[in-house]
Order: sequence, then structure tokens, then C-alpha cells
Amino acid sequence: QVQLVESGGGLVQAGGSLRLSCAASGSILSIGTMGWYRQAPGKQRELATTITSDGRTNYADSVKGRFTISRDNAKNTVYLQMNSLKPEDTAVYYCNARSVIAADTFRASDYWGQGTQVTVSS
Repeated sequence: QVQLVESGGGLVQAGGSLRLSCAASGSILSIGTMGWYRQAPGKQRELATTITSDGRTNYADSVKGRFTISRDNAKNTVYLQMNSLKPEDTAVYYCNARSVIAADTFRASDYWGQGTQVTVSS
């Protein structure tokens, strides 16, 4: 059973930094693109950033230059370094992993983490 477990959320003042982690557990052969999405109160979930298995990154304009995504393929883990945080970054952040091939099924599936709250105070 594949699971994504996130950590690192919390409360921070505007201008501060946080680092999120998301580890995929289970018998995993490979993972495709991993990413972070966020959902603010009363709004739809939106893409923040993604990273492919070979390290190509994509950022939403709202986080470009402030957020950095990285991954450790050996640990099946993706990270999100968030700097210069703004109150509008307040949201629940969700980790996503696409095309996860599990060793027991050899099928590709997509998974979501449970979400971690990030709150930025002004």
C-alpha cells in the first residue's frame, strides 16, 4: 500500500521560511512527476510546483522566485523550500505523486498526501 506522508507545515510570520517534506512509503518501483498543490479557504486547489523524475521543474507565477522544489529519488521524497512567505500563501499544502508503480501490482497510480497546514501571519 503506497502512502504519501507530509511534514513541515506550521505558523510563520510574513517574510519567513518553511520547508515541507513528503515521503512516499510502500513497495515502490518508480515515481513519475511529484508536486505540491495548495488550497486556501474558500478556493479551489491549485498547482504550486512540480518536478519530474529527471529534475525538470515547473512553478506557478505566484510562487516563482520564492519557492524551490527538489526531490530525492533514492528516498522517494519531495521537498518544498518556501522563502519570503506572504499571508496569501496561507493554505493547506498537498503532496502529489503521479505514475507511481508499485512492486506488487506493476500498475501506475496517482496518490495524494493528507495535507499540511501552512499559515503566514502579517
